[in-house]
Amino acid sequence: MHRLLLALPLLASTAMAQAEPLRFDEALARAEGQAPSIRARLLEAQSRRAALPAADQLPDPKLGVGIDNYPISGPPAGSFVEDSMTMAHIGISQDVPNAAKRHARRTRAATDVATAEAMILSEARRVRVATALAWIDLAYAERRLAVLDGIMARLGKLQTAAFTSVASGAARPAQSLDIRQSLTALEDQRSELLADEGRARANLARWTGMESPEADGDLPAIAVNPDMLRAAIIHHPDLATAAARTAQARADLSVAQADKRPDWAFDLAYQRRAERFGDMVSAGVTISLPLFSSKRQDPMIAASAATASAAVAQEEDLRRALQADLEAGLADHDMHHDQWRRAKDVLLPLARQRAELETASYAAGRAGLLDVIQAQSMLAESELQLLEREAAVARDAARLTLTFGGQDQ
Repeated sequence: MHRLLLALPLLASTAMAQAEPLRFDEALARAEGQAPSIRARLLEAQSRRAALPAADQLPDPKLGVGIDNYPISGPPAGSFVEDSMTMAHIGISQDVPNAAKRHARRTRAATDVATAEAMILSEARRVRVATALAWIDLAYAERRLAVLDGIMARLGKLQTAAFTSVASGAARPAQSLDIRQSLTALEDQRSELLADEGRARANLARWTGMESPEADGDLPAIAVNPDMLRAAIIHHPDLATAAARTAQARADLSVAQADKRPDWAFDLAYQRRAERFGDMVSAGVTISLPLFSSKRQDPMIAASAATASAAVAQEEDLRRALQADLEAGLADHDMHHDQWRRAKDVLLPLARQRAELETASYAAGRAGLLDVIQAQSMLAESELQLLEREAAVARDAARLTLTFGGQDQ
């Protein structure tokens, strides 16, 4: 085992190359099950629930011990037993906030719990969307790389034909450079695709916790239902979070309003005197008097009311923003779908037909090698463009359904 651990650094590059297959649904489930951000929200909600029972409890009682009426002058000065008023006391006091204040504090704590729970759903949805987009990006990056490798293999065969044509005198030497330029451009594009793949794999690894995930299985076929999405937007977790925060602000207003009501307290004390005088018991009640509410409670009430109104406005702003985002996303999805359909039904067949015709003409001696190279380059661009447009459609569908759909999406 010790030798194995020492050998691990030498095997690092091999381990990185060992990708871990991951299907789309598995990626979403794995991300939801282990995402640290979701766990953080769960623990936050747990802490809010744990604090809830203490929200409306009375303050701790206070124990008091002391000496009353101890003489410091006159004949009994310095004596604990000569004066009938001198006594030792022990007592307990209890502050009792008014019932409205305790109820408001309980409500405020309950809104903290509701907000924390709403944020769990909001964070879970955010993780699902991010994971889905990362998986789709990785899947299409892998597909584009595979297509590009096939294209480069086809053009590589043309390079051999170009050298043969130059050697036979059928083509000018400069024409052999065209195929090399095309291959170099494709190599640059391949480097970009490798970077795209690396970024997508890193993002997917972040959300799933896997070291080297690989998109496995069929691409998700996600149907977009605009009417369903528009109807489900009212259940969006972000709106639920905003509503919970509005409830928090209103609870703060109730707490501020309850401060105008008097609080009270009671105290009970046992007083010990000299044996010849006898002991005593004292009891009393105190009540707070909010006589200066215009300078104390009223300003706090006004501030809390403004905060509650701001929360309501922010909730409405979020609702409008989500609606606008949904409509903009649906418009983009329609555009990307139309572009993908044209690329699949028109542009790619035309490019493929042109490449076939130019190749046949070249074989028959009616076209030059440069014409074939240009046709093959256009075919390569069309094939990659089709995948890019298909990826845009898939991204739109995943983002729209997972962001605005119901909890079962």
